[in-house]
Amino acid sequence: MPVHMTESGRADRGKGVGLGLALASALAFGGSGVAAKPLIEAGLDPLHVVWLRVAGAALVMLPLAVRHRALVRRRPALLAGFALLAVAGVQACYFAAISRIPVGVALLVEYLAPALVLGWVRFVQRRPVTRAAALGVVLAAGGLACVVEVWSGLSFDVLGLLLALGAACCQVGYFVLSDQGSDSGEDVPDPLGVIAYGLLGGAAVLTAVARPWSMDWSVLAHSARMDGTPVPAWLLLAWIVLVATVVAYITGVLSVRRLSPQVAGVVACLEAVIATVLAWVLLGEHLSAPQIAGGGLVLVGAFIAQSSTPAKGSAEPVASGTPERELSARGTAA
Repeated sequence: MPVHMTESGRADRGKGVGLGLALASALAFGGSGVAAKPLIEAGLDPLHVVWLRVAGAALVMLPLAVRHRALVRRRPALLAGFALLAVAGVQACYFAAISRIPVGVALLVEYLAPALVLGWVRFVQRRPVTRAAALGVVLAAGGLACVVEVWSGLSFDVLGLLLALGAACCQVGYFVLSDQGSDSGEDVPDPLGVIAYGLLGGAAVLTAVARPWSMDWSVLAHSARMDGTPVPAWLLLAWIVLVATVVAYITGVLSVRRLSPQVAGVVACLEAVIATVLAWVLLGEHLSAPQIAGGGLVLVGAFIAQSSTPAKGSAEPVASGTPERELSARGTAA
């Protein structure tokens, strides 16, 4: 009896630690846009901010890449997909979007990804989806209509909305790519290694696209304004690299190792809430009541789509969380 109670207590503590890590990951990811937008408004190009984020995080994660160097030979397609879509594509589209539309709106649009995955599975792969998943898609689409205020003729910048949708599509591409190797059994790659190589590959791609040698480096030596308050630009960059990228990815991976993917996916939905609240408080980006209600519908729809994910090996679609959390879920056996 005491042994059973001890094991139960350890399990409860493990779940508590897992929830704490999942919340920390959501907070870290949610703060990326709030820290990046003042740098963009201070004069840095969105692509340059993305390059600084990814390249800086890649340097920090370099020891993990060396440790898992066998992945380059074993899983080149997965590493390339993670670098191009989950790192370079998502971040570039998201940061470009927040330079034109509010942070909360951009992230809520990005959270259409689980619903878009189900659309891919149903209409492209012609596989059936559950009624609950279809309901999630309808709710997410209706919520998005409220977020962008379609009744006022899209009051937000259309290009910014398209860029946010591009970030969601990059997530879909990664979901589809990673699902091809979901039956690898004991050969599941370590997620930390994939993240490290994804950041390295993403940095290489973004170097060619962003051309950092043309960046105005002097911006980092001055202050950026966060809703009128001056903040050292280097401090914002340090937050983006160390907290919003390195800490966010690692705590996300570790949380899934202690929780079920479904629970971690639910906590991940708080990322959009956290980003919206932080943007409201720190950037003064206020949302209207219909937008807040619409954001709630988007998150509920995403949650239903995620919770409708079937057991591994089923013929049903897969859609659970952001790319890093999807990869983390696959890496729990590693």
